[in-house]
Amino acid sequence: MIESIAFYMMAGVALGSALLVVTLRNTVHCALFLGLSLAGVAGVFGTLGADFLFASQILIYVGGIAVLMIFAVMLMGRTSDLTLRQVNQEWLAGLLVCAITAVGLWRAAKACLSATASGSPAASTRPLGRLMLGDYAVPFELISLVLTAALLGAIFFTRREAGGRK
Repeated sequence: MIESIAFYMMAGVALGSALLVVTLRNTVHCALFLGLSLAGVAGVFGTLGADFLFASQILIYVGGIAVLMIFAVMLMGRTSDLTLRQVNQEWLAGLLVCAITAVGLWRAAKACLSATASGSPAASTRPLGRLMLGDYAVPFELISLVLTAALLGAIFFTRREAGGRK
């Protein structure tokens, strides 16, 4: 009973803050609510017993929102640039796509809920840890090197010359 209440509360936080992300006009507020939405998704993972997904959601995505906010403030420059128009002329098509997606997700959730048996979920970090440090250690490290190279390339291409030109 308590798990269900926590699940629905976390899902409500995730959905409510995601709605605020697409409706607010201030870029910083949108980034803050995006972080809250992703934290709500992490809470959903936590209530479902997916502890690895919970931890990675917090570390990667919610931590990435802090970086996004820093870049948004740095790149926008003036305070007047932080307020952007969020709605365009294609909002009706976007609403239709959202409705179709919601119906599909609702049907999938109903099918999953009817197929699952009640019980406490098992921890998932031990098997994932064994895979990451065993069979997939080399690909995992190669991906980290590719991401580091991409970060260095982004720094190289965005740095300014000594004369003040880009």
